[in-house]
Order: sequence, then C-alpha cells, then structure tokens
Amino acid sequence: MITPLDIQNKKFKKSFSGFDQTEVNLFLQEMIEDYEAMYKENISHKEKINFLTDQLNQFKTLEETLKTTLLVAQKSADELTLNARNKAEIIIDNAEEKGQKIVDKRKEDVKHIQEEYEFLKKELFIFKTRFSSFLQSQLTSLDEFYLDIEKGQLTENKPKQEE
Repeated sequence: MITPLDIQNKKFKKSFSGFDQTEVNLFLQEMIEDYEAMYKENISHKEKINFLTDQLNQFKTLEETLKTTLLVAQKSADELTLNARNKAEIIIDNAEEKGQKIVDKRKEDVKHIQEEYEFLKKELFIFKTRFSSFLQSQLTSLDEFYLDIEKGQLTENKPKQEE
C-alpha cells in the first residue's frame, strides 16, 4: 500500500508541455493530506479491529471456560444430589429396618408376656382349685374332729350309768 510519505517523496520528470507545476504541487499536497488522514484512520481501524478481535477471542475463551465450568458444576451438583439421595435412601432403609426389628422384638415380648400371663392364670386357677380343695378337706376334717370331740365330750360328760 502506498503511504503518504511515498506520495510526498514522489518526483515527476519535467516535460516540455507539462502541467502547471504549482497547480500540480497544490493538488498533490491536498491529496497527501487527505490520503494521510485516510491512511491514519485506516491504521486506527486496523488497530481497533485487532484489539476487538483479541477481545472477542478472549471472550470466546472465557465463554468456553464458563461453559465448561457450568457443565462441571452441573455434573458435580447432579452427583451430589444423587449421592445425597442415595445416602438418604440408605438412612431411611436402615431406619425402617431398625424400626421393624424393634417392632418385631416388641411383638415377641408381648407374645411372651401373654404366654406367661396365660401360664400364670392357669397356675393360679390350679392353685386356687387345689387350695380350695385343701381348705375344704381341712374344714371337713375340722368338722369331723369337732364332731368327734363333741361326741367324746358328750360321752365323757355323761354320768357313768353302768357303774
């Protein structure tokens, strides 16, 4: 690309029937100034484009990093959620199992207590029946004993008639 300095340093040969040199120089000067302004503006735009391209690349890299980070974070969150859910299920299962064991143990205890109660109830009935029979027989024996005593006393208290 031609620079403004190239235009400014350009020398033309003089010819016999050439253009007015002053007019050509003025036009060239004007053209140099305009071209220099456009050239500087073009350089500025290229620098800006390069800067913006670099920034865009940085943002794309940052975007990719953020996407990767979000995916990793989402995956980690999913894994944590799954692990927490699994642990919760294990805890619940263990608690239910322990609770069921406690309930089963208490049912077993109640069954033993009921069996013991029924056994003691039968034993009490047997004891009551036997004791009642025993008391009844003792009363009968006492009655007979008193009857014997009364009969004996009556015979002892009676005057001896045979003598």
